[in-house]
Amino acid sequence: MLRGKAYDEGWGDAHKGRLEAELRGRKLEALLAYLDGEPVGWCRLGPREAFSRLEASKALARIDDADVWSVVCFVVHPTAKRQGVASALLEAACGRAAARGASILEAYPVRGNHMNLDAYTGYLPMFIAAGFEAVGDGGRRTIVRRRL
Repeated sequence: MLRGKAYDEGWGDAHKGRLEAELRGRKLEALLAYLDGEPVGWCRLGPREAFSRLEASKALARIDDADVWSVVCFVVHPTAKRQGVASALLEAACGRAAARGASILEAYPVRGNHMNLDAYTGYLPMFIAAGFEAVGDGGRRTIVRRRL
């Protein structure tokens, strides 16, 4: 995952091509959610060290040396919001990470009632309901983990 200026300059086709290469090369994982045969959501996950922006973040610094996977973003189509799509993706992410050998899944949600623009990492109540525990304070985000 790119950081800083390289990230800002990659909008559009550059990011799309890089993301496709990462997914095809199995460096990172992504899950799709379908409703009535139509894609309505996605989430991205992988080993924490695969996300350079996350690894460089002071606010979301590693809390220990545990080998963790991270789920870093969710997208749900507006027509499918509040129908459990993100929760289903989160549960599927737990299963995928475990199947790939992860023993801990970590995430960085915003607290409930946070502005929507910054909520692509999900809201804290969803993670708590899914069995995650708060393990760190990341400023506007909470670092949560679930043992798999």
